[in-house]
Amino acid sequence: MGSKIIVVGAVDGQFPAVFAKVAALHAKNTFSLAIVVGDLFADPAASGESDDAKVTALLEGSIAVPLPTYFTLGRHPLPQRVIDKLSSSAGEVCENLYFLGKRTTLTTSEGVKLVALGGVLDSIVTVGVSKDKYTPFHTDGDAKALRGSNSADVLVTSTWPSSIRLGSKASILEGAQEPAGQQSVADLCAALRPRYHFSTSTMFYEREPFFHSPSEQHPDERPVTRFISLAPYGNGAKQKWIYAFTLDPKSAPPGQLPQGTTASPLSFSKKRAAPSNEQSFSRFSYPTSHHGGRPSKRRQPPPGPGECFFCLSNPALATHLITSIAEESYLTTARGPLSTSTTFPVLNFPAHILIIPLTHAPTLASIPEAATRTSTAAEMTRYQVALQSMLSSLAPDGSLGAVTWEVSRGGGVHAHRQFLPIGADLVRKGLVEAAFKVEAENENYPRFEAVSFHGESDVADHFRVWIWSPPSSAEAEAEAEIMTSLSLPLSESFRFDLQFGRRVLAKLLGLEKRTNWKDCLQSQDAEEADVAAFKAAFKAFDFSA
Repeated sequence: MGSKIIVVGAVDGQFPAVFAKVAALHAKNTFSLAIVVGDLFADPAASGESDDAKVTALLEGSIAVPLPTYFTLGRHPLPQRVIDKLSSSAGEVCENLYFLGKRTTLTTSEGVKLVALGGVLDSIVTVGVSKDKYTPFHTDGDAKALRGSNSADVLVTSTWPSSIRLGSKASILEGAQEPAGQQSVADLCAALRPRYHFSTSTMFYEREPFFHSPSEQHPDERPVTRFISLAPYGNGAKQKWIYAFTLDPKSAPPGQLPQGTTASPLSFSKKRAAPSNEQSFSRFSYPTSHHGGRPSKRRQPPPGPGECFFCLSNPALATHLITSIAEESYLTTARGPLSTSTTFPVLNFPAHILIIPLTHAPTLASIPEAATRTSTAAEMTRYQVALQSMLSSLAPDGSLGAVTWEVSRGGGVHAHRQFLPIGADLVRKGLVEAAFKVEAENENYPRFEAVSFHGESDVADHFRVWIWSPPSSAEAEAEAEIMTSLSLPLSESFRFDLQFGRRVLAKLLGLEKRTNWKDCLQSQDAEEADVAAFKAAFKAFDFSA
């Protein structure tokens, strides 16, 4: 049975009247939820005493919100009192009114997956992701990050996608100006293939449905998207500002395309070509219930993109740790790093780095699209090589090597690799390779198998380590860089310690007291200092810039 959803355009502070109208409709139709597209509140720069009084009444609970209602950022800042309330109440303004955030993935209790990108494109910050969750601006990086959500039932953006009217016969209001489209929003819609994409403008516009190309996993399905832009409430042209529909998140794409359906007008922007991790799940505290839900005694499934602490769509993500975002993956410094800023004398930062795919998937092999799977693996390897090049530059005497490792399991949360410098002499003497093999033997794990350094593992579930060192000196060509990769197959027949890689390296580096990341937590100021030092060192090797 489908969920009944009601969507309204920009409210601009007129929420008492809007909520009253929605309440009347809700009494007759019993909607599951409501979504506000555009600005819910009046522009603080132009608001008066009447607007302030409405905000007060809303915050005090004097204005009833009839059903769970979600809103995001429009074109104006939020009132400061609303920001203060959101900061202290986990995104809840009052009963039934929830803030979706600037870039968010959320699944409702009925299984409807919402993805929201709030605000307009930031003309000042052109790279990376936004750090302030309440300003009405986003970056191309924010839009790119949400592509890791993989899919959506409903996509909400404050700006139109580029080329959305291409191939359409649907007209816009006479005399109205078509909103400027944004390529990163078009890329986001093309990647997520939502059933509905809602936006806002000064007029109402509903495009003919358009279909997306079949995927590798579902070659007979052509997902259909309906793009709808709502006018603001109370607009003088009496354009449509409210839209209701029923959606069954479990239903498959239609067997026959709806009448009037066109090909998709969207196309991905051209990507730069890329040459040919896992921490313990318990490391983070994941929310396991929706608004109004009760904790369950049953084992919870792995978190989705909105709750995953490796997904950029999670509003609680520690964005100050992010150092680089490319097309398919990004870099972040490790929270609670194994090394410190003094572990490696030639460095002034820990250099414990995570390489994380944008796509939310437990393993690289489980990324749905073959092309994305290939490009993600290639780009993560490219990051790995770039980090090694950075070490060679900072230690020109060849004294620093590196170890990269990952835990790949179908029952995991979000695939990633960890990178850590190591003394090159430990690599050249074979001590790093031996340490992993001996520790595996001590734990009665299967034997490590040698695999190609640049190739992908043939085993779906595995622990893998890459061991590298540069030439010992410019003259010692006989000792050209060492590149060794080992893979250990994982199965249900034994319990694998997700901290295995960190534990082995802690012993090698004499850092046993730092084996547990929780014992190595830093202040945010210290984390930001390490991030700044790393970014300065990595700048010349960062291909995402």
